[in-house]
Amino acid sequence: MQARLKTRLNWVNIIMGVTALIFIAVLIFGAYNTLTSAKYSVAQWENLVISGLARGSIYALIALGYTLVYGVLRMINFAHSEVFMSGPFTAYFVASALNQTGFLNASPLSTVISLLIIMAVSMLVSLLIAVGLERVAYRPLRTAPRLVPLITAIGASFFLLYTFRGLYGAGVFRYPQIDLLQGSFTILGVTITYTQALVIVAAFILMAVLYAFVIRTKAGKAMRAVSEDKPTASLMGIDIDRSIVVTFMLGGAAAGAAGFFYAMIFGQVSFAMGFVPGLKAFTAAVLGGIGSIPGAFLGGILLGVIEALFPNLILDGLGIPAPNQLADGLGFTVLVLVLIFRPSGILGERLSSAKA
Repeated sequence: MQARLKTRLNWVNIIMGVTALIFIAVLIFGAYNTLTSAKYSVAQWENLVISGLARGSIYALIALGYTLVYGVLRMINFAHSEVFMSGPFTAYFVASALNQTGFLNASPLSTVISLLIIMAVSMLVSLLIAVGLERVAYRPLRTAPRLVPLITAIGASFFLLYTFRGLYGAGVFRYPQIDLLQGSFTILGVTITYTQALVIVAAFILMAVLYAFVIRTKAGKAMRAVSEDKPTASLMGIDIDRSIVVTFMLGGAAAGAAGFFYAMIFGQVSFAMGFVPGLKAFTAAVLGGIGSIPGAFLGGILLGVIEALFPNLILDGLGIPAPNQLADGLGFTVLVLVLIFRPSGILGERLSSAKA
């Protein structure tokens, strides 16, 4: 019996190894054809990388919500995509009101104040939605079998989706133009738009602040203790419910900030805007290592750069027409490959059976 199992495992390893070699060979072949054809200039490659970093920063902030909740509750919060949507969708009406009064673009100072107000509203709304989800949907099911909160999360996602459709409408709403963010600048020969610079720098700052909060503060240490062992943490005097609420607050605020940056990059919002970014952020969390905060950020950045570069670098070299239309599919391809070859992710830990 053991010999047969060993043989089967060996065959599985061989098949996976051959699949990996074929995949790598295809990547090298496509990249070689693209680079030797000199179809794209250095400036175009630089623009694609910057675009990928900006997009990846948004994925990373959304992925933080997935990885924080999983780290504490060992569940995937599939309603997080609607938490991401709720903030910028609500903040749109604040932005529209500020634009109608003329305050939004009246002066550089008024623009900065307006952006801070819009971002604060987006973060606050997403935070409140996330906390409400925890209190109403997840807390009563904390001791239920793992499949029950998972189904509840999917139901909560649809509930929020169509609630906001009923409240705000099914149309696509365009954010007002921010005059201060129009234009670009050059650094080390690389052209970066002001919006991209804002998103990338702000995302890195928010990540650093969040990581410092989890590592340095008393509340952050309590969250990590709850993540390791809830019964022991409770015996040590840690308020489990409070730590979980703080976790949802952090994840919701990060999602709201990501939604604000998404609106700045793409300029529009709708009730369905959270579905695709949410799935990609989940992919980023798995890629970096679900449960790892640095892993979520690394996974988001990598996924954004892969989506920006690979269609032109790999698919174009393989002769695939309109390769950029397949960019969304690359994220899910990455998810499948990670789950096959490294389920724990880049920085993720291999969970013990007791902890998992």
